[in-house]
Parts: sequence; C-alpha cells; structure tokens
Amino acid sequence: MNSNTLEINEELFTDEIDSTFNKVIDILRAKNIFPDSVQKQMLYSHLKAMVIRSHTNEPLPEVEIEMFDEISKSSHKLAEDVVKWFPALAYEETYLLSVHFEVAKENELTEELGA
Repeated sequence: MNSNTLEINEELFTDEIDSTFNKVIDILRAKNIFPDSVQKQMLYSHLKAMVIRSHTNEPLPEVEIEMFDEISKSSHKLAEDVVKWFPALAYEETYLLSVHFEVAKENELTEELGA
C-alpha cells in the first residue's frame, strides 16, 4: 500500500449506504420519480461514494457549476435535502447528485413499472 493512499473497508459502510439508498428511493417514489434499474445502479454507486467521502473527508474534484444550468430547481432541491444528511460533504455534491434525479424524472414509467 502506498503511504499516501488510505485503504477503505467499504463493508463498514454497507448498512449506511443501503439505508441512504432506500431513503432516497422512498423520497423519489413519493414524488412520482421512478429510476430504472440502470439509473438505480448509478445512483447507488454515487450514494456509496458520498457516504464514504462523508467519513474520509475526501474532497470532490472541482465542479463547474455552469454545467448544471439545465437541472431543474426541484431536482437540485432534492439533492440539497439529501446532501444535508452528510454535513461533511461539500455543497457542490448537490449538483452531481441532482443529475441522477433529473434523468429519472424524464422516465415515462407508470407507478406500477417504477415500483
């Protein structure tokens, strides 16, 4: 192991990651937003990274905020609400997370298909 590399045992965070993912999916369902299976995998991966960053304080790479101009205010607000669960995370995380919500909002799924 490189002396500058922190080795993370991701299993330590499995319960928190799963709980966070399930809470987010519940919130999305309540807003009639139903990510498909691929979108769920991508969202899970992002939330996993967020949970781990919240414990390791690993910084995000620089985020160009103007790239997110087309994200709706409602998607960004949802992301803000989720990121607030993790006080150690940078506010810029909200922009990255909001993309998952915005893409899922565009799905043409019925409640039955999304459940």
